[in-house]
Amino acid sequence: MNYELPEQFAQFGDARKNGFLRVKSIKENGGKVAGTFCTFTPQEILDAAGVSPVSLCGMSEETIPAAEVHLPKNLCPLIKSSYGFAVSDKCPYTYFSDIIVGETTCDGKKKMYELLGDMKDVYLLHLPQGDREHALEQWTQEVQRFREFLEQKFGEAIPDEAIRDAARARNKERACRRRLMELQKLQPPASTGYAIYKALEGAGFYFDVNEVCKELTRLADGLESDYAAGKRPVSADAKRILVTGCPIGGVLEKTVKAIEAAGGVVVCFENCSGIKATLDDVDVDAPDIVQAVAEKYLKIGCAVMTPDSRRLALLEKLVDEYKVDGVVEIDLQACTAYTVESTTIRRKMESLGMPYMAIETDYSLSDSGQLATRLEAFLEML
Repeated sequence: MNYELPEQFAQFGDARKNGFLRVKSIKENGGKVAGTFCTFTPQEILDAAGVSPVSLCGMSEETIPAAEVHLPKNLCPLIKSSYGFAVSDKCPYTYFSDIIVGETTCDGKKKMYELLGDMKDVYLLHLPQGDREHALEQWTQEVQRFREFLEQKFGEAIPDEAIRDAARARNKERACRRRLMELQKLQPPASTGYAIYKALEGAGFYFDVNEVCKELTRLADGLESDYAAGKRPVSADAKRILVTGCPIGGVLEKTVKAIEAAGGVVVCFENCSGIKATLDDVDVDAPDIVQAVAEKYLKIGCAVMTPDSRRLALLEKLVDEYKVDGVVEIDLQACTAYTVESTTIRRKMESLGMPYMAIETDYSLSDSGQLATRLEAFLEML
């Protein structure tokens, strides 16, 4: 089954390339840029500091050979690709970044950030990795330290009200992202999962939150209008799939496209760049706005947490809300946290009576045929 991108999604095909020109313009006009890697990065603090956050390159095997000069071959492809883009100077976002914000989500990334620090000013956020009594207090202090670092580095105070304003804007953006993703609850869904993912990814390369909301709203309006007019881009017979696991930007073509080519449709992405980072907003009226920001990000369920009860609860909720027929976990090779936790996720899905399969892959194309065959077999079983 061949799916085409709806007309209104076409502009997102060059989103990353156009983003390069936007970030260049920001720098030429005296702006500041922070390269980021993870959804745990508190964007509201960067926004309030007048620093534009941008997700750094790390979704291609092109730069992995350059990375392997310094990094072991049996390391997560996302880490190698990210470092490779930096060390080979092939990522304009890295080049233009005034700082790079890392986080202690995995040991491989922590050590990679040390090497990256030889090229760029790297700030490392120390993330509590579990639901313990002191976790919120610890993370709040870490977010406050980040605020103070930015104030010192750029010589400008970051008032509480600036953080509240930034939180209001980011809450609005999260609502726009949720609205687009929740159109997939329709039966049949309003779009292919591939198109939704590309739109969400592309929106990350607009550096104005209001512009992001404008574009996502335009897309959602268009899909709703088309649906109301009777347009059905996805067959009613397509099996509804929830995708979970690692960040999948570097393997989107050989996984999500393969699912949808075999007669399925991805109705929900639980992954980092999907729905889980958008579900909770910042309480802009909280007495302590820094704690409110910290609390929002600490609610993100991720395999680096132990125990990872939030991810388990969220998956059960999403399976029900999106009327899922099956769950596909996509994990990157050598990502210990997710590959080990796949056993827990499998048991959870079994308890729900939900068909589940896990695949482990990297950024190369060598396993594309094998993955397509396995995914096709899974869909036929459904």
